[in-house]
Amino acid sequence: MPAEIESFASLREEAWHKLGTVFTKPVTADELMELANLNGWNVRCVEIDAPDFNMNGQKYYFVVRDNHQTGEVDVLSTAGQRYTPFQNESLFYMGHDLQQAGLGRWETAGSLKSGRVVFGSLSIDREVVLDPTGANDVIKNYLILAASHDGTLSVTAANTPVRVVCANTLNFALAGAAQKFAFRHTESAESKAQYVAKAMRDAHGYIDKFEAVANGLINKKISDKVFNDILLAAYPKPAEKEEGKGNRAMTMWTKKFDTLNDLRTAPTNAMWDGTAWGALQVLTEDLDWFRTGRGDNAEENLNAARAGFDPAVNATRNKFLSIVTEVAGV
Repeated sequence: MPAEIESFASLREEAWHKLGTVFTKPVTADELMELANLNGWNVRCVEIDAPDFNMNGQKYYFVVRDNHQTGEVDVLSTAGQRYTPFQNESLFYMGHDLQQAGLGRWETAGSLKSGRVVFGSLSIDREVVLDPTGANDVIKNYLILAASHDGTLSVTAANTPVRVVCANTLNFALAGAAQKFAFRHTESAESKAQYVAKAMRDAHGYIDKFEAVANGLINKKISDKVFNDILLAAYPKPAEKEEGKGNRAMTMWTKKFDTLNDLRTAPTNAMWDGTAWGALQVLTEDLDWFRTGRGDNAEENLNAARAGFDPAVNATRNKFLSIVTEVAGV
């Protein structure tokens, strides 16, 4: 399901993938929560009173928050009696501990799906520069922290590289490296320190692996035929209909292939033409920037997907990496 943006704040630039409110100087966790309207929600459980129904001895609750923008109390979800509410402050104070450990600075924060999911991102003070004396392709790295108020998402940290030249999100799942991990909120200082240390190790370990995979793809030269085979594996050609009959699928496929071939020599990818890395960038740039949005809030949903908040799009990125690796023989 596409993410639905509720609130957003971002450092200096026009927000993460053109979403939300811009701030111009580094901020604390408390300041960022205020900018993104995430502070003081007072998430809590309110028992559901339903005397006309048989609850089998169980209690059920609305999970609610205070909405300071509307002055109302919003229902975020329903829960059973074992559910423990999670405060936004806990997530961002965990990020504060990572910041204090030297990971980086706050870049973004916001909420999705009418407040049911909240997140913040820290920029990691480490860039990957591919071919620094030639293409000089810069990859910035971020750690996204997220949690939910409806039980659908554990407290999660996810490594998310972004290619500067085109803002492609490259959050691939890489064998031997933790792209994301989940942890429990805890009041134990010892346990919290262990989580912080793990996040630091995993962040830098993932960047090491990402750089190695990227360089392996860069060093793998591919022919025009292999490039075409990669596109066909990603987008198989539909069956042709009888002559004289319309074939919308074929028309759409032809348009897709034209776009992909145009991207091959576009300024964002021309430096990598003839390499497996170039083929992967063509596929990811098309995925991030040349899809058509559908339904209400289509543009916001596309922007959220580009930023790494759509599981289906993330899965497609991983599929593309597998296809390029297999077809190119990396």
